[in-house]
Order: sequence, then C-alpha cells, then structure tokens
Amino acid sequence: MTFSLRRLVLATGCLLLAGNALAAEPKRPECIAPASPGGGFDLTCKLVQSALVQEKILSKPMRVTYMPGGVGAVAYNAVVAQRPADAGTLVAWSSGSLLNLAQGKFGRFDENAVKWLAAVGTSYGAIAVKSDSPYKTLDDLVAALKKDPSKVVIGSGGTVGSQDWMQTALIAKAAGINPRDLRYVALEGGGEIATALLGGHIQVGSTDISDSMPHIQSGNMRILAVFSENRLDEPEMKDIPTAKEQGYDIVWPVVRGFYLGPKVSDEDYAWWKASFDKMLASEDFAKLRDQRELFPFAMTGEELDGYVKKQVADYKALAREFGLIQ
Repeated sequence: MTFSLRRLVLATGCLLLAGNALAAEPKRPECIAPASPGGGFDLTCKLVQSALVQEKILSKPMRVTYMPGGVGAVAYNAVVAQRPADAGTLVAWSSGSLLNLAQGKFGRFDENAVKWLAAVGTSYGAIAVKSDSPYKTLDDLVAALKKDPSKVVIGSGGTVGSQDWMQTALIAKAAGINPRDLRYVALEGGGEIATALLGGHIQVGSTDISDSMPHIQSGNMRILAVFSENRLDEPEMKDIPTAKEQGYDIVWPVVRGFYLGPKVSDEDYAWWKASFDKMLASEDFAKLRDQRELFPFAMTGEELDGYVKKQVADYKALAREFGLIQ
C-alpha cells in the first residue's frame, strides 16, 4: 500500500469514527404527539417509547408530550421554526398529516420542510357509533343521511378536508349526497372523538380502527365499517364488516410514523434511521405493534421520503376533486 493510499484509508477511518461519535443516543429524547392524549398520535408515540427501550436502543424511555392544534399543524410549525436542529425530538405523523399538508393546512411549510424518518405501522379508517345506536349497518347510516343530513351529527378529527372528513365525504359521494350537506363537529384526534361519541355529543365518529378498539372491547362502541381491502385478521376484528363488502368501494389506510426537524444533522438522522431499521425488524416490536391494533407497514429513510411525496401528490388530486383546493 502506498503512503498516499495509507493516509487516505486512515483519514476515512477517522471520519467514520468522528461520525459515529457525533451520532450518540440523545440525552433527552422526546416524542411529540400532535394532538390530545388518547388518540392515534399518542398510541404511535407510546409504541416506540416501549420498543426503543425494549430493543436497548434507548437506555431510558423517551418523554411523550402533547402539542394539539390543527391535527398536527401546530407541532409541525413549532419544530420547523423553533426546534429545527433538535436531534432528540421525534414527531408523530399519520396519513391525515399528509392530507393536511396537501391542502396547505400547515401554513407556510410544505412536505419538504422536515426530515421524514420512519413509518412503523398502519391502521384503517372506520365509522363508529355507540353500541346502542339505531344505525346497525352503513346502509342504515346512509339512509338517515339521505333523509336529512342535518339530523346526523358526525365527529371528525379536524375540519372540512381532514382525513376523517374525507372518509365520510367518500361515503356521501358513493351515495349521491353532497358532502357539504353533512353536519360535522371538528375535534382534535381519536381520543376526543371517542369522548364525544360516548358522551352523546355526536352520533357518528369518523375515526380509525386502532383508536376505537379499547371502546369496542369494553362494549361501549360499535364499528359500522372499516375501510380496509378485506376483513382484518385480528380475532377481535374479524367480525367487523368492511365498507367494500357493504357496497361502498372505499379503502383508507392510516399510516403512522415519525419525522425529525429539517436541520437535524445527517449523522443524527442516520443514527435514528439505523435504530428504527433494527426495531422494525424485531419480532418483539411486531408483538408490541399488534397489541396496539396496528398492522405491518415498515419504511425508513429515502424510501419513506419518496412514499410521503407521492402520497401528498395523490391527496392533492383528491382534494381538487372535492373542490378543497384549486
């Protein structure tokens, strides 16, 4: 080996060591759930809070904090504008976050403003009612909406154009009802939807299956339809009908994951990516994910970035179809 080549090898080794030294376990890791406690963002943070310690990636559990507002908009803007280089801060996102980004609901920041880190699982949209509701099927609900949409109060996470709104808008469209005639109450995530539904403040909850399962298992809530391609395999879900089998061709996956601030260093981003790759490949993680009623969907790094950008483009097309954006 020549002297010059030996120097190059030594220099490369030093750079690798330096990169590894920079990328260490964050001192005060935090997961921001951008909604009130009890919903899907909370569930997503709690999942990795457990898994990262279980896999010995973190030496102690990360904090979970709550930053509700705009179904993710407040947290997105806070991280990008105020904590862009904080390598210890993960923020939960869902398909609903991407839909809001597609409509410009996150203000001046678009889908290119953060570093998309990982997707850790998926749920599916669902239409929920109280267990004693007169609506037994999706057809029952549609019949009531056709008769007088103002008489059916629907709770959804976010305002017109949100993910939950889209689910009922697609049902309305399939039934020949103008989605704008539906009566909505805007709530902040799945936890508030469940509280409002069980409290009798709304009659229908447009939500997702993961948020709803604890209330279904307690006997307080019933699902009229889940927006999956086929019935779900979980024992406690196998009797829940899909919208498709009831004649409504609607499928709505709710992917869940995390992003980092835009100025987090490449070394720190690589540390988190490697950590999530390890976690997502673990059988123990799969058990934790299953316990939270999530289904497999694992993606990190550049692959995830491409997925996010495509989803935002697809959601923009859907939003234009409903006249939500130009």
